[in-house]
Amino acid sequence: MSADRPGGTSGSGERRRGGTGTLDARITRTVSSTATEGRTHLTSTATGSATSVAPRRGRAFVRAAVWGTGAWRAASTAIGAAAVWSARTIRPAGALAAVAGTAGLVLGIAFGWVEFMVAGAASVLLLIAAVPFLFGARAYDVDLTLTHERIVAGDGVSGRIVVRNESHRVALPGRIDVAVGAGLVEFGVPLLRPGHTVEQPLDIPGLRRGIVTVGPATTVRSDPVGLLRREHSFADVHDLYVHPRTTALPSTSAGLIRDLEGAPTRRLVDADMSFHAIREYVPGDSRRQIHWRSTAKTGRLMVRQYEESRRSRMAVVLAVAEGEYADADEFELAVSCAASLGLRAVHDARDVQIVTGSEIPRVVRGRLRAIRRIPAAAPRPMLDGFSGIDLIESTMPVGEVCRLTAESGERLSIAFVVVGSRVPLSRLQQAALAFSADTAVVGLICDERAHPRMQQLSGMTVLTVGTLDDLAGLLLRGATS
Repeated sequence: MSADRPGGTSGSGERRRGGTGTLDARITRTVSSTATEGRTHLTSTATGSATSVAPRRGRAFVRAAVWGTGAWRAASTAIGAAAVWSARTIRPAGALAAVAGTAGLVLGIAFGWVEFMVAGAASVLLLIAAVPFLFGARAYDVDLTLTHERIVAGDGVSGRIVVRNESHRVALPGRIDVAVGAGLVEFGVPLLRPGHTVEQPLDIPGLRRGIVTVGPATTVRSDPVGLLRREHSFADVHDLYVHPRTTALPSTSAGLIRDLEGAPTRRLVDADMSFHAIREYVPGDSRRQIHWRSTAKTGRLMVRQYEESRRSRMAVVLAVAEGEYADADEFELAVSCAASLGLRAVHDARDVQIVTGSEIPRVVRGRLRAIRRIPAAAPRPMLDGFSGIDLIESTMPVGEVCRLTAESGERLSIAFVVVGSRVPLSRLQQAALAFSADTAVVGLICDERAHPRMQQLSGMTVLTVGTLDDLAGLLLRGATS
């Protein structure tokens, strides 16, 4: 038995080694068969399970790629933020100091030049000393108010700026810039303790006609040398409407404009309020208009005929093309004349429409027609609309504006066509032909170098004004002539 035990033991050991050799052979075949895929598969026949393990080199490469991508994004964001901050904060003198400091230190250390090292160190210290002056740019609370939101061209406006220190620390002296159109108004702010305020008046001198944006107020922090600068803008912005100058005109119910509310015109109609005459009946006339007394006398049917009475409607057409005016002052005179006419019509409770040309893109110029209407229901919105009118380079000529106004609007009683000195009388006559025959057309030529005069030209009245005050005198002359 003892002889067999070793033998048995030996036999079982051989079987075990044989089994292990079989398992090693399977693992070897599996590794060789899957080596091209980059993974090692261990197959167990006892449990029937499979395990997949990635190589260490592959996992390290993936981790490195992910980390590199994240680092690159973070670095790009930081560089972009630093570039924006540098562009807003570092002034040209500061950039020069930074370049001098870097170059001085590098050259001084590399070549042992003491002078360069001293200059570089001084530049760096100067930049470091300028940094504390930037603190506290957001510590202020600024309140900007104006006494008036609408003024007349040439007048100024006043207001006030209240600055309050909202922080819990003392705010160093600084400066506040207030944008007024394309300009700036500067205010110095003294040292403010926490919770303290300072109020300063704001005086804006005479302004030209237009819509002027006042604000925002911007706090400015800068060092005495001007190396660094930090700004913070507030959201308080005001739109200041600068209205055109106007003059008092005689009522449009007299003089050149004689069609009162409900007054008769020269057009004959079958039914209205103003009786004109009696004529013989024709088929299609209303039987209610038959005049039976005349019918009994003549033995034929006779009907009444009336003159048309309509509510007067007025149009003011303002040319805005650059080629129709000699200069900007002449255009301002035209705007003032048009505004005065519209204001008089509104005060007389007339139906008035104020029309100008609209900007047209060059690519469709000649194929597109467009006009702009200014609100004329009340004086304030009408003058606000005149404040936003500017000369336009690409727009329709005044003749096309008149034609489109006549086509799109109702029947007009009178139309004023306001142009500049570069519009010849022949073009003004062509513009007047766009309106119907029963519309009285008045051409208004604005020429600062001409004498005021009034002339009749082919069924239209032409007024030439050199100043705004000439307009009232010419209208009064038309009332007495």
